[in-house]
Amino acid sequence: MKSLTVRMARWSGRHPWRAIVGWLVFVALCLGVGSAVGTHSATTADYRVGEAGRAEALAAEGGLERRATEQVLISARSGPLDRDAADAAAGDLTARMKRLPEVAGVADPLLSEDRRILMIQVALKGEERDAKDKVDALTGQTAAVAKAHPGLRLEETGSPSISKGVDQQRGDDLTLSEEITLPITLITLLVVFGSVTMAGVPLLLALSSIAAAIGLSMVASHVSPDAGVGTNVILMIGLAVGVDYTLFYLKREREERARSGGRLSSQALVELAAATSGRAVVVSGLAVVASTATLYLASDVIFSSLATGTIVVVLVAVASSLTALPAMLVKLAEREERRARRRAARGKPARRARADGGGRVWAALLRPASRHPLATLCISVLALLALVLPLSGLKITEMSRDTHSREIAAMRVYDRLNAAFPDQRVTHQVVVRADAARSGEVGGALRELARRADADPLFTGASQSGVRTSADHRISTLELRVPHLGNSDQAYDSLDHLREDYLPATVGRIDGAEFGVSGDVARYADYPAHQNGKLPLVLGALLLVTFAMTAYAFRSLVLALLGVLLNVLSAAAALGLLVLVFQGSWAEGLLDFHSTGSIGSRVPLFLFVILFGLSMDYQVFVVSRIREAVLAGASTRQAVLDGIRRSASVVTSAAVVMTTVFVSFVFLHIIEMKQIGFVLAAAVLLDAFIVRIMVLPSAMLLLGEASWWPSRAAGRATEWGAASADTADGRPAVDVR
Repeated sequence: MKSLTVRMARWSGRHPWRAIVGWLVFVALCLGVGSAVGTHSATTADYRVGEAGRAEALAAEGGLERRATEQVLISARSGPLDRDAADAAAGDLTARMKRLPEVAGVADPLLSEDRRILMIQVALKGEERDAKDKVDALTGQTAAVAKAHPGLRLEETGSPSISKGVDQQRGDDLTLSEEITLPITLITLLVVFGSVTMAGVPLLLALSSIAAAIGLSMVASHVSPDAGVGTNVILMIGLAVGVDYTLFYLKREREERARSGGRLSSQALVELAAATSGRAVVVSGLAVVASTATLYLASDVIFSSLATGTIVVVLVAVASSLTALPAMLVKLAEREERRARRRAARGKPARRARADGGGRVWAALLRPASRHPLATLCISVLALLALVLPLSGLKITEMSRDTHSREIAAMRVYDRLNAAFPDQRVTHQVVVRADAARSGEVGGALRELARRADADPLFTGASQSGVRTSADHRISTLELRVPHLGNSDQAYDSLDHLREDYLPATVGRIDGAEFGVSGDVARYADYPAHQNGKLPLVLGALLLVTFAMTAYAFRSLVLALLGVLLNVLSAAAALGLLVLVFQGSWAEGLLDFHSTGSIGSRVPLFLFVILFGLSMDYQVFVVSRIREAVLAGASTRQAVLDGIRRSASVVTSAAVVMTTVFVSFVFLHIIEMKQIGFVLAAAVLLDAFIVRIMVLPSAMLLLGEASWWPSRAAGRATEWGAASADTADGRPAVDVR
């Protein structure tokens, strides 16, 4: 056998302990090197896109960038606020905060309109992205003042403390996900294999792959910065594909063992599994990697971080299934052979391996496609298209502070802040760059802009700081406040008024002036627009890559086109189901979420790309079995039915494992993670039970021999792989690639 997968399996089978120890050393080395170099986290500049990003860059150039701020609310524990006690606490807090090296400044206390809450705003030094790492010092002082004034309630909120709370919640959620996923996955594997040892192999390899991938992702972050989501995707995708790839390999080895009836050695069986399922694993892994790599074209640090995490963990999972897995199978087989000899010595009959040739259930499920392929195809496609329909109403928004879970303490304080100080809810920052000689003209234009905004009910006026100008007089800024939540229609309308009316009529009349609006609302508006601009490029590349990978894998343009169409249909149906569930409110109680009436802006594109890659898992594995049967001399019709029937059990097991992993994310608090977990689980089930059982066989039965165009699969086995070779025990075996 000439293929790399077989050569690797042969070496691992002959040197099992070297392969196992080598894998463990590799995992330890990845973790060690990753820990040594650390993680290079994305900076504030890495997140800048659109006009808001350009405006932020201009402000930073002049040293006028918006600083991360914390707000401390002082209120009475009961009854009206004692103003003298509140003023004393505010003075104590202000003095303490000013002494902190992390603090850039403390604003004067501000009393709410109902005179029940006193608010102190504290600005932090450094970049916004780093502020959450400094917030502990501030909350510590707030707690100390609260202890010194027991009659008052002091509560702190702000972007840094909210970000820290979200990170803490994400960590707790991931722990919960693991507690749910690992036991259920183990139970599923126990049902599949009927052996604790065999069930533990996929899980151990998946977990070790995740560990290695986390270490490698730290190294990769120095090339592509980590946006804080890499570990999440590594855990989610790593456990799913890690178990699946091992499962494909294990099931084929057991099938060949049952078929051989003890005539082949354990090494020969491992080589046979490597020649068939091993190659399918490699092709599937490369397909996921290639499709996920298209996310880099989105020019977004979060998408790049998601892509890096996925690519790294998939490659490591493929490597584990080709190196450590064959070695472990050989050692386990040797143990079983020793047990068999002991049973024979005691006069007990040998245990027969159970072949998995497809049971009655799968024969029944395939009956509609085999007997009425056209009707089955039409009905199945129409059912999936019905699920696609809600996608026409897709509304994407940037998930903001207003969408975070209220179980985060800082979010509850944030709500009270917004209620007590409505004029502090949103701030737009107008940034202008012009020649220093025009500084006075720019200042006058910005003041005119402030007067126009002050007459607009969508605004509450300019901030107390007014127009600020850089030391070189080239950059000027103006902050305008809006009494509406950042994700409200009124906040977006105020942004439109600024960009389309007030700025062109004032600053826009200054020759050579460069200007823009930044702030939270501008970010929320510009990111989806940026993503929509990149969408055709990413999707075009994704379709091209998927087509090319399938054509290469099966030497068939027809199957490549069919694969692309099925992937689009499956992914679109899953996203339509996502819109149906999460944009409405009918499933809120069922899935424990509060609908925002929209989908997270990064969710659809990320999921579409990932779903394409994961769909290739089943496509490659199922069609490989069909191709294998054709090369063995079966007709296309018989090959389709036999191939799907023989692969049905492992595809089902893999789908159950993947679904278990993804469903666990539905129990998380972060709405985007809920959406991702739900749609991935739905897509896997649709793909495994509708597309691969109904649509694919129906289409291939209708196409017949044309499925393989332009290759001639039935007559030219050498096009698919090496014709034969000697296995470890001297028996010939076909390398079906």
